[in-house]
Amino acid sequence: MKKIAAFLLVILSFAAQAQEKIAVTAADYSNNEVEMADVMRSEGKIYVLVGIIVLIFIGLLAYVIQTDRRVSKLEKSKTN
Repeated sequence: MKKIAAFLLVILSFAAQAQEKIAVTAADYSNNEVEMADVMRSEGKIYVLVGIIVLIFIGLLAYVIQTDRRVSKLEKSKTN
């Protein structure tokens, strides 16, 4: 499992390095609109993105709770 996770992280790091570099101009600093969010909202895709983020946070929360229960169980067994 650890090997698969490490492999996926390596692949993701390569994908992050392959992004196109775009020069930042002075007009970018004065821009108050977020075109990507507007487009995603108008096409309904923003809700898919929010849903995926919520699912990730729920998964992380479940993992933390499960790990806490296991540690508590181990602590109780050590004291007895």
